[in-house]
Amino acid sequence: MTQTAAPLSDLHLLTVLAQTRSFTQAARRLGMSKASVSQRVVALEQAAGLPLVRRSTRSVALTEAGLRLVEETQAPFARIEQAFGAVRDSAGAVRGLVRLSAPVALGRQWIAPVLPGFLAAQPEVRVEMALSDRLVNLVHDGFDLAVRHSSHVPDSHVAWRLADSRSRLVASPAWLAREGALAAPADLATRTCLLYLREGGVPTWFFERRSGRRSERLGVPVAGRFKADNSEVLREAALQGLGVALLPDFSADAHLARGELVELLPDWTPVGFFGDAVHLIRPYGAQVPRAVSALVAHLRQALAGGFGATASAGRTATTPTPAAPPPTTPRPAARARGRAPSRA
Repeated sequence: MTQTAAPLSDLHLLTVLAQTRSFTQAARRLGMSKASVSQRVVALEQAAGLPLVRRSTRSVALTEAGLRLVEETQAPFARIEQAFGAVRDSAGAVRGLVRLSAPVALGRQWIAPVLPGFLAAQPEVRVEMALSDRLVNLVHDGFDLAVRHSSHVPDSHVAWRLADSRSRLVASPAWLAREGALAAPADLATRTCLLYLREGGVPTWFFERRSGRRSERLGVPVAGRFKADNSEVLREAALQGLGVALLPDFSADAHLARGELVELLPDWTPVGFFGDAVHLIRPYGAQVPRAVSALVAHLRQALAGGFGATASAGRTATTPTPAAPPPTTPRPAARARGRAPSRA
C-alpha cells in the first residue's frame, strides 16, 4: 500500500498546537479557523496511522507519538521561520507580528499607553499584548517578548533593564487618622493589612533599614480580611481605607503625589516582595526580527525615566521609533535564584 507523506504545513501545525495546547489559540496564531485546524490534525493522524492528540473539553495534549514527532520537527521549523524572517526583514519597511506578555497592572498602566506611539511610527508592525500575572514560557507559549517585574530573569533569555522599581507601604489618610501612625514595622502585626492572594502560609512582610555601613532586616507576620491577586485592586481597597497595602511604585506614586495615599515607615524599605526592577526579556536567538528590535528600542526609550514624571511624559511621546536594535547589545541574563512570580 502506498503511503502519502504528511504535508509539511500540517507537521508545522502540530508543533504550534503543542506550544499553545489549544485549538483556538493555534488557529489564531496561524490565521486559520478552529475547524480547519481540527480537520488538518485529523488528516495528519490518518496519514500517521495512530492518534497524535488527546482531546478533552478543557485542554489538548499530545500522545507519546505526537510528542516524539514534535520533538523531531520543531527545531527545523524554528530555523526555517528564523531564516524566512531574516530574509523578509531585509527588504523594505519594518513589518511583522510581535507577541508581548506583561503583568496586568504594569501592562495596563505603563506598557499599553506607549504602544500607540510605536504603532503610529511602525504602520506595518502588529502587536498582540497578553496581560497575565502568570509567568509564561515565552518559547512554549509563542511570545516574542515579556515584561517582568522581578529581581531575577531566566538565564536562558536576553534581558534589558527598563526601569528601577520599589515597593511602597501605604494607607489612606482616613485610615491613618482612625488607626494611628506606625512607629515601627512590628506595629503591622496588630493592624489590618491588604494581602496578595499568592501569599501562602502566614504572610510575612520584610523590611530593611540602613545606617551607615550597618543594615537591619526584619520580617513581620501580617494578617487581614481582604486578599487579591492584583495591585490595582489592593490599591483601591487602600484608597477606601480598608487597611495597609504593600504596592509597587507604579501603582502607588501618582496617588501619593495627590495626597490620596500616605507612605508609612519611610525610614524602612520593603524588600523581597516585588522585584527591584522591570525587565524586558526575549528568548535567546542569533536572529531577532526587526519588528521585535524596534519594540524593544521603543519600550526602553519610553521607560528610560522610570515611573516618575519623566516616564509619564514619555508615555505620550509619538516620536519615530528607531528600527535598529538597542545600542547596548544585551547578554543572556545571569542565572536566577529564588525566582518569584511577578506581582503587579
